[in-house]
Amino acid sequence: QVQLVESGGGLVQAGDSLRLSCAASGRTFSSYGMGWFRQAPGKEREFVAHITWSGGSTTYAGSVKGRFTISRDNAKNTVYLQMNSLKPDDTAVYYCAAVYKPFDITNRSMYDYWGQGTQVTVSS
Repeated sequence: QVQLVESGGGLVQAGDSLRLSCAASGRTFSSYGMGWFRQAPGKEREFVAHITWSGGSTTYAGSVKGRFTISRDNAKNTVYLQMNSLKPDDTAVYYCAAVYKPFDITNRSMYDYWGQGTQVTVSS
């Protein structure tokens, strides 16, 4: 069992940066790949980024590649999403999620555990 709690969301202006954190409980955190998804009003939840259990490999959605960076600290049971050069289109609720068998890391149905989400609003 893994419980996830996101933090770090807020209201920022276009071009600003923000770092989201996701704290995990449970001794098996390091066994899970971790992903970030986001959901804007009226839209489906979409993949943002994934990091393998070891942190050795990362994957990004095309819309955030080069602007966002996912990282993790297994000693602190925490995964991060550094978001730079934010745009109004990045406005959404951001969720972290844990996946044990990462066959398709962009598919939200593959993920086993989810956090409650944190709101990110980017004004123009």
